[in-house]
Amino acid sequence: MSFKHYFKAGLTWFYQEQSTSLPKVYNKSHRISIQGKADLQVSAAKAFKGDPRLYNPEDLLLSSLVSCHMMSYLYVCSKNNIEVISYTDNAEAVLETCPDASGRFVQVDLFPEVVISDPDKIALATSLHHEANQLCFIANSCNFPVRHHAICRTI
Repeated sequence: MSFKHYFKAGLTWFYQEQSTSLPKVYNKSHRISIQGKADLQVSAAKAFKGDPRLYNPEDLLLSSLVSCHMMSYLYVCSKNNIEVISYTDNAEAVLETCPDASGRFVQVDLFPEVVISDPDKIALATSLHHEANQLCFIANSCNFPVRHHAICRTI
């Protein structure tokens, strides 16, 4: 049996005239609000004339993948009695743009570095990244490959 979970987000943007010489260049900064949580200040990526000090949709998509994979991985580790001591990742995404101004992510590479307590479970802990990817809600929603380059070690 499947269950549906619903999520809501609000977006607020106001026109701010920046220049009379470039009337079609809009400020891309806006606010995302989710009830009961701190607002996110968001803009376009610097490459797309956004505010480089703010998060952008591409940052947030990559962050969602990294976070969801980690949570899925911790879940499969707990099912396999693997104690995770620490987990870090420095993920990378490739966005390809086209002459018509469209674009899409073409791949994401995750580089999780995991420290576990039991040296006898290193091989299993490393292999569980595949299962975590199959469970990851965000990865399952993407139409591009999410590749894993995991390193597992003990303290």
